[in-house]
Amino acid sequence: MHDGDWDRVWINAHLATMAPGDDGYGVVPDAAIAVKGESIAWIGPAATAARLAARAGVPTHDAKGLWITPGLIDCHTHIVHGGNRVAEFEQRLHGASYEEIARAGGGIQSTVRATRGETDEALRASAGRRIRRLLAEGVTTIEIKSGYGLDEATERRMLGVARGIAREWPVSVRTTYLGLHALPAEYRADRGAYVEAASGAWLERIVASGLADAVDAFCESIAFTPAETARFLGAAQRAGLPIHVHAGQLSDLGAAELAASYGALSADHLEYVGADGVRALAAAGTVAVLLPCAYFTLRQRDPPPVDALRAAGVRIAVATDCNPGTSPCTSILLALAMACTAFGLTPVEALRGATANAARALGVAHDRGTLEVGKRADFALWAIDRPAELCYALGANPCVGVVHRGRPRATGSEP
Repeated sequence: MHDGDWDRVWINAHLATMAPGDDGYGVVPDAAIAVKGESIAWIGPAATAARLAARAGVPTHDAKGLWITPGLIDCHTHIVHGGNRVAEFEQRLHGASYEEIARAGGGIQSTVRATRGETDEALRASAGRRIRRLLAEGVTTIEIKSGYGLDEATERRMLGVARGIAREWPVSVRTTYLGLHALPAEYRADRGAYVEAASGAWLERIVASGLADAVDAFCESIAFTPAETARFLGAAQRAGLPIHVHAGQLSDLGAAELAASYGALSADHLEYVGADGVRALAAAGTVAVLLPCAYFTLRQRDPPPVDALRAAGVRIAVATDCNPGTSPCTSILLALAMACTAFGLTPVEALRGATANAARALGVAHDRGTLEVGKRADFALWAIDRPAELCYALGANPCVGVVHRGRPRATGSEP
């Protein structure tokens, strides 16, 4: 491909490429970005691009000083579910803890009951409302977990609805089989039988049907033990699926070390993780996915050990954790702001957490997460003066344009 052999080009923009660079943002001022097919074909000076485009008759978009970043990546969500848990929100405000509500049959179990009772059409409709809000904030890739079915049929339905979102909406979807999320009521008398089913026949059939890109498990005192989690992760590893782990949200059971021992793509939450866990994550190259909106909703007081993670060289990602119980959040920009104010990330760390490092957390860093020639043309245009504004203005949305797979899309557009 020679210069000017493009489908379209954006000129007069400032790029925050998020590629490695001295300033962290990978800033390229007064720049242009050209697209061929679904890929970035060229990055360089705006004046040069304008001249080449004019000579070749390439459609040109004048960004008029807007900033362009990689498309944002929400790497931990539970977008597909039935019902809501606003009653539990009120209970917590009156003093009930998350653990107390869960042990009384609420929490995840209440969403399981609602999800099992929903039709696929209803699940698609409610997920679409949440997706629309994320797309309006520049999200181009989203991870969606199952885990509110807790039986094979509903888990498969959730994953199928998640797969369908990528066909109905201009967004890329990575699906995750969250096989160990909570123990369903029908297995209360035999935990081992549930772990065996979720790790055995259900997993095998889900893999065979191509419904899942990865697996996840909730290793926690109110969920599954390290031994039970290891049984599930081992089965997933043998099946060739990448691994995520809900680790250290409410207590330190050694879940971070367990995730690292299986070469997990990510360990998520990490409010409770010790020095051994941090070292293990660093050695394994496992991304720490921080979820500040869940921390805020649960009114937790012990944030993840960001200084220790940073010092150890653990890559940090940030996500919404959009779910009905602990993070009813559909704003990736709010998650970035809260990662800064509640967890102490710098704006560049937070933005990297929803671009380059989020791509690593999903195993897709080879083709997205940064603006580089040859990578997928997923990017967002912003009416801002500097990239840190994306972590600054609470409740504001300066996104004015999005390109997904090389094609412009309207922000918040209908499918």
